[in-house]
Amino acid sequence: MAEDLQIAKGNKEEQYQSLLPQIKGLLHGETNLIANLGNICAALKEQFDFFWVGFYLVEGNELVLGPFQGPVACTRIAHNRGVCGTAWAKEETLIVPNVDEFPGHIACSSLSKSEIVLPVFMDGKCMAILDIDSKDLNSFDLIDKQYLIQILELLNSK
Repeated sequence: MAEDLQIAKGNKEEQYQSLLPQIKGLLHGETNLIANLGNICAALKEQFDFFWVGFYLVEGNELVLGPFQGPVACTRIAHNRGVCGTAWAKEETLIVPNVDEFPGHIACSSLSKSEIVLPVFMDGKCMAILDIDSKDLNSFDLIDKQYLIQILELLNSK
């Protein structure tokens, strides 16, 4: 049964490959950052049925909740706190196979089991964080990282 679902949806890499041109089309000609972030969230949530997909925007010394898809979320996250704040402080992607094992993890929902968090750079500066959560352990890998970076780079190619 799980194999049938995998065949029907295609493998992860194929899904990202088909999603990239769709997102590029959504962003084409649109200059409003919030609209673009919202469409990226919706496209990722629709394609992969992630538990939660959203952006946190850098505002001073905090991350502030931006466009997202999924249940309610934490509104503000301090610099270097939790997975999102750590990814922001380090300016690097973090893949967390089991959020319960991440020191200082902020549990916005106890249903979240694994996470990938990527910094969003514009003009060489981290201006946001993309946060994606799954209800399953070990959901994210280097394939996700590779393609999510490509998706975020579309924001700079405008």
